[in-house]
Formats: sequence, C-alpha cells, structure tokens
Amino acid sequence: MKAIGFKTSLPISAEESFIEFETAVPHPSGRDILVKINAISVNPVDYKIRQNSAKDTVLETPKVIGWDATGTVEAVGEAVTFFKPGDAVYYAGDLTRSGSNAEYQLIDERIVGLKPSTLSNAEAAAMPLTALTAWESLYDRMRISEQKDKGKSILIIGGAGGVGSIAIQLAKKISGLKVITTASRTETKEWCLAMGADLVVDHKNLTEEIRTAGYQEVDFILDFVDLNGYWDAIVELIKPQGHIVSITGSATPIALNKLKNKSVTFSWELMYTRSMYQTDDMEAQHHILNKLAELFDNGTLKTTLNTILKGFTAENLKEAHRLLESGKTIGKVVIEY
Repeated sequence: MKAIGFKTSLPISAEESFIEFETAVPHPSGRDILVKINAISVNPVDYKIRQNSAKDTVLETPKVIGWDATGTVEAVGEAVTFFKPGDAVYYAGDLTRSGSNAEYQLIDERIVGLKPSTLSNAEAAAMPLTALTAWESLYDRMRISEQKDKGKSILIIGGAGGVGSIAIQLAKKISGLKVITTASRTETKEWCLAMGADLVVDHKNLTEEIRTAGYQEVDFILDFVDLNGYWDAIVELIKPQGHIVSITGSATPIALNKLKNKSVTFSWELMYTRSMYQTDDMEAQHHILNKLAELFDNGTLKTTLNTILKGFTAENLKEAHRLLESGKTIGKVVIEY
C-alpha cells in the first residue's frame, strides 16, 4: 500500500518534508480493525509532530502521522464486537501508533465510530478530532448539562478554528449556552456567527470588548489558542466558581494561584489521553463519535469542512500542512483520496 511519511523534521517547503513510499498492508488482531481510508483531515497536532519528532535525526523507516480519517472496514480482529467488514467509520486515531496518512490503517475499535450517513467522506473526515476535543472539554471536563447550565455564558478563545467551530455548535445547540467567541478578520467573524455564536469579539482587546458588550464576567472559558498569552484576561473574566479548560499547553508555568480567591476550576484537555493511557473508559470515544454522528445526521450539527484537496499525494499533504502552519485557516482542511 502507499503511505506518506518523513524521515527527518524539515520545513514544509523542503522537497522531502513528506515522501511517498510502499509498505505492507497490516493485519488486524485483538480489538483492532483494518480500515481502507477514503479521506483524512489535517490538524495543528500534525505539523507540530512533523516539526519536532525527528529533529537532528534521520529515521530508517518513514514516520507516518495523521489522525482524522474516514473509511471502510476491510477486516477485523478476533475480539472486535462493534464493527464488521463493510462498515463506514470515522475516527481521530492514537498518537502512539502509525497514523492515517496511508491507504490502510489499523485502529482500535474503542476509539472509532460509525460514519455519519448524511455526510460525504470529506465532510466526515473533518470532524472526529475536533469534535471529540470540544465534546470532552464541555462534557467530560466542565461537566456542562442543559438542565443546570442553560443560559449561562461561555467564552471560546479561537472560534474560527477546527475545534472552536464545533465547540460553538455544541455549546449553543446542545447545551443552550450564551456563546461569546473571538475572531479578528471579517471572514472569521462571519464564520463564527454562521456556526451559532451569539457574540464575536476581537481577541486583541478581549476584556474591554466583552465588558463593552455587557458581560462583566463569564461562567466558562475555553482556550483553543494561547493560554499564557490570554491568562491575565482569562483570570479577570472568569466568574467566581467558574471553570476554565485549555487544550493549548504552556511552555512556562501557569499562575494558577490567581484563581484561588475565585475558587475557579482549571482543567487540561487532550483528546488522546484515553487511547494513550488505555484508560478504563477508553470506549467512551466510540460512544461519543456515534452520538455525534446522530447529531450530524439529524441536522443539529454541521460539518466544519472548508477546504478540500483532491488526491492522496505528498504534494497535497504538504499543502495542507502549509495552510495549517499559516495560522489563518478557517474550519477544516481535508484530503480526499
């Protein structure tokens, strides 16, 4: 089968930043399924790992990355119970295993869902990683429920990106929250409003813009951009006993002591935690993806696909990474096989 990978970390403009090569089709065992891939999408984690995982070294075998994918089940391991050959599936993958930038992939059935039947392959491939991240942020970390939280306010920092685009929809349409999000360009503001945001503010004057709009503080804050860069504004804007979730990490310590007097809860979210550590509730991602598929199919949620590249080639993968690295993408970038 064809796969696309890299032997060393190079700038995306370099000729061998991605290389095409042939490798054997793997065989499933245990709870693994073998998927023939139809479309993949690219996320910031893809280019970050490409840039950093093979620095100052040349790998003997190319490293295959990529996580979001949709495809058809070709074969199943002996312990598989959720799927059968012929099933259309979608998933966000596992950081610890070979990725989706290939024609076939082995994936644990516990982190795979049935593809939304009303979405095309490209539309479905755009969704797993970002939708799981947003869902876990809202419902596993913040434990938001419509019954107790409907009408409360949430600030989403980075609303036009992949995660922000679906988080807006979930917060508004599933949980009934008042959604405030950040965007600075006309096209990103329009995108956020189309996703369902109630208010879009400029991130450059975050505190001032939110207070001018009539919000002294907000109940929940999701950071999808730069935790340290916005930390002082986040501390000032979060309500006492509020909850903050960040997916961005931090190269330097976060001053959590600034939250003490407000008794604010802070949580990290990493969509890969369940698969990386084989947690007892790893299977939850299977059920979340199936629930999300229902919400796409009944029209509650819509895909955040915005750019399609046709053809599984190294050049298209380079272009997808280049677009993501620009920091100006809106919604999701998908490569259709």
